Amino acid sequence: MSNIPETGRTPRVTIRLVAIQILVFSLLLTLGGRLWYLQIRNGDEYTAEAANNHVQQVVHPAVRGSILDARGVPLADNETRLVVSASRTELMKMKDDGKAVLTRLAGVLDMKPKDVMDKVRLCDAKTPQPCWNGSPYQPIPITDEASPKQALQIREREEDFPGISAEPTAVRRYAAPGDANAAQVLGYLSPVTDEEIKKAEDSHSPLLRSDQIGRNGLEREYDDELRGKAGVTRYEVDNLGRVIGQAESQKAQPGANVVTSIDARVQAVAEKELAQAMKDARKEMDRNTGRKYEADAGAVVVMEAKTGRVVAMASNPTYDPNAWVGGISGKDYKKLTGKSSNYPLLNRAIQGQSAPGSIFKVVPTTAAVNAGYPFDGNYNCSSSFNIGGQVFKNFESKGYGPISLGRALEVSCDTVFYDLSYKQWQKDGGNKPKKHPADWFYKTAHQFGLGKETGIDLPNEVTGRIPDRQWKKDYWKANKNAWCKYGKKSGNYGQRIAYENCLEGMKMRAGDSVNYSIGQGDTLVTPIQMATIYAAISNGGTLYDPTIGKAIVSADGKRVQQIKPKSHGKLPMTQGTRDKIDKALAGVATRGTAAWRFGGWPQDKIPMHAKTGTAEVYGKQTTSWFATYTKDYSIVMTISQGGTGSGASGPAVRNIYNALYGVDAKGKIDNKKALLPQPQATLPKIDSDGTIQAQPLGKPIAVVGRREQLS
Repeated sequence: MSNIPETGRTPRVTIRLVAIQILVFSLLLTLGGRLWYLQIRNGDEYTAEAANNHVQQVVHPAVRGSILDARGVPLADNETRLVVSASRTELMKMKDDGKAVLTRLAGVLDMKPKDVMDKVRLCDAKTPQPCWNGSPYQPIPITDEASPKQALQIREREEDFPGISAEPTAVRRYAAPGDANAAQVLGYLSPVTDEEIKKAEDSHSPLLRSDQIGRNGLEREYDDELRGKAGVTRYEVDNLGRVIGQAESQKAQPGANVVTSIDARVQAVAEKELAQAMKDARKEMDRNTGRKYEADAGAVVVMEAKTGRVVAMASNPTYDPNAWVGGISGKDYKKLTGKSSNYPLLNRAIQGQSAPGSIFKVVPTTAAVNAGYPFDGNYNCSSSFNIGGQVFKNFESKGYGPISLGRALEVSCDTVFYDLSYKQWQKDGGNKPKKHPADWFYKTAHQFGLGKETGIDLPNEVTGRIPDRQWKKDYWKANKNAWCKYGKKSGNYGQRIAYENCLEGMKMRAGDSVNYSIGQGDTLVTPIQMATIYAAISNGGTLYDPTIGKAIVSADGKRVQQIKPKSHGKLPMTQGTRDKIDKALAGVATRGTAAWRFGGWPQDKIPMHAKTGTAEVYGKQTTSWFATYTKDYSIVMTISQGGTGSGASGPAVRNIYNALYGVDAKGKIDNKKALLPQPQATLPKIDSDGTIQAQPLGKPIAVVGRREQLS
């Protein structure tokens, strides 16, 4: 072996050592830089994150405020119940997604396992009710009707029920005082969704995952005020999750109470009378079809004429809003949303729209006067009216000869209004309209507030429809293709109409104007719109925004925010015209089409004014309308497929007035039996501890009518 000189290795070793030193130095430099970046540059951020990782928060739900009637009687409040809830997050950690736990829970609660499991599944477009439409991270209520024994079983056997809790909780209650259900007015609650939480992040009223929010009615309209603000307690915990201290605590702030103008006593009477009127209508025979009336839906509004405040509002078919409390069942959900039940969630007082029939005639009467036709002139009330071979008949084909506009309102003479509208249509150019037609009959309806929302403090109000020239054009554009495809010149009635609409559906034809003049054709109104109009005639001409909310009162009663009546305009008539219409409508109740329903009424003490309406609807039975007012109230009732205005709705409206004023069968007034609501400025007293000093409803007493009613 040859000997390699030691000096020959030195350069290689040196190079390697230098390389290693450079590498180590580079690593140390990189590590140091990273530590500087984490500790100095972003130190505060990571310190905060680390702190948050060791903070847990407990949410304390706020007690939701009550909804009170005008006398302080709770229509919606809260009661303590034992609520059994499941944490979906905990259940999903289990191998079987918690099926075994939920099955054991079903046994304790005397429920079917499938029903329990359905409650915790998440809602989507394909998932039927019951399902959970709230946040998947908050406890999901299984039942709010657990017994103390059931709750004790769950709490004593925690190892068998991981992720399950049983706690006393404040639960919404819809009390229905004196059977005043008011379901569509009140609305209901359901859990907040993730989308709603995100949307409300930057608002003045952010949402928590534990919140329930209003979905309809007053619960939705005044949700921000009623909901209050949940409390949050934040605890410091160690890495093992043990509490080592309390970081921060914010007390829950209870929601405010909403005082309404609803009087529970009047509400109960209105609901019962509407239901009975529909029941009675189903016993009557429709002479046109040979079948009994279906009377499938209806609504009634009782309004203060001088303020626009709603004293009672009923819609039928109705439902029990308590069905939504604690999560709705699949059976109840199907019943409330299915066609077979005729959609009871709809508030037909503000969402039900139909042709108004002759209660609309106060509008064309005003239009005719504004167009230059004298109120007291002579107008021929013939039994029929002919336009180009098409015959338009008076209802029941009765003629009265030459009469005034006032008398035409009293006897509801259709042909007088046919003639007036036809003449005005001709003045506006007929089939070849002028560049700027006057359109008095349509313009006046808009001035009455029709074709738009009244502004009532309830969600989802519909606008109705005034079929003026612009609407005709828009509607024709939207439906032309369908009409042209379906229409036939010599087909059935529907095909012939479609054929005509295809060719000239954009035109304002003579027949359109004639039908419109008596509240028929394409005209649509809602009960709240007509109640507002008749209240305005009563009070001298002011159109008020209908209101149900009267005041918002803090939970301790110290802060009161009054909700004052607001006006959205005046009726487009002179005081003289108003007085003549007022006199004519009094004549309707004493010698006209409504007189047979107001026999014995104390007209000298409480002047009654009325207008009947029977609207024809293609393919259906006639719609009953009855519009009335006194110096104090406006009451409007409608019954779909119920028959004539005075026949179906008349008795019910009379009985509501009997209850309001305490009128007996002989026309005698007993003020002790009258259900006169509180004056508008009066509010119930709320003590500092939140106790509401409600006035008693009173005991049932016998009044004129078909049943016992509240005193």
